[in-house]
Amino acid sequence: MISDALKTRLAKDRPMTSITLRIPVDVVESLKALAPFRGFSGYQALLKAYISDGLRRDEAEYQSGRTAKLLAELKARGVPDSVLEEAQRAAA
Repeated sequence: MISDALKTRLAKDRPMTSITLRIPVDVVESLKALAPFRGFSGYQALLKAYISDGLRRDEAEYQSGRTAKLLAELKARGVPDSVLEEAQRAAA
């Protein structure tokens, strides 16, 4: 099942904003050279993909890490596994 957050992230009509980044010229040149090899038409799309990949990885790490710590603490305090599993299923 796809979460609501993921559904929102996959929507094509999400609001967008423009930002300005100062990036060294050699980094931009490297992005331009690599973009075609990664299947992108330009360096900006590749840069967005890098940001998106890193963001998804960090979100997964921090969300799952926080959840795992919470479950461990609840279990240490005597909350039965069946209750923890039921709560995880309900939250998914």
